[in-house]
This record gives sequence, structure tokens and C-alpha cells, in this order.
Amino acid sequence: GKSAMLFMSICKEKNSTAKERIARRAKWQYPPGLKVLAEYWPQGSDIVVINVVESDNVGLLMAALSDWDDLMQITVVPAVTAEDGLKLAANMLK
Repeated sequence: GKSAMLFMSICKEKNSTAKERIARRAKWQYPPGLKVLAEYWPQGSDIVVINVVESDNVGLLMAALSDWDDLMQITVVPAVTAEDGLKLAANMLK
């Protein structure tokens, strides 16, 4: 099977208040198939949510994030842990 990848989503406020976002988040759940490793709500910046999820299906992630298109501008990037990044770097330096 496909191996799971990490994806980081950086969400910026778009035409929304914190109250609106929190009200929706209280009722919203990540879909099955996305393993949530972290979700943070930074304070005092235009970035309002950062999360890291693991999945072998990027389509699930895109569908989940489309629920938030109206309230946030979302950037999704593939990511690796520092530990895995150091292993990859060590292999590249051999």
C-alpha cells in the first residue's frame, strides 16, 4: 500500500471572526483516514490555525479543508519531521 505522508496546513484568517471559526470548529471533525498529529491556534498573527496531519490520501485532506474555504485562506505543504529530515540529509551526504 501507499505510505502515509505528513501534510502541514497553514490557515490565515479570511473574512471571518474568531467567534465564527470557533463556533464551526466546535461542531466540525476531521474525516476518518486523516490522522491529526497537531493542531495549534497561534495568537496575535494573521495565521489562525496550523495543523499537521498524516494520510496516504491527499484527497481526504483537500475535501476536509474545502469545508473552511469561506473562512480561511489555506496553504497545504508536504512536511517531514526533523528526525526524518536529518536521516534524509545524512543519506544525501553519503
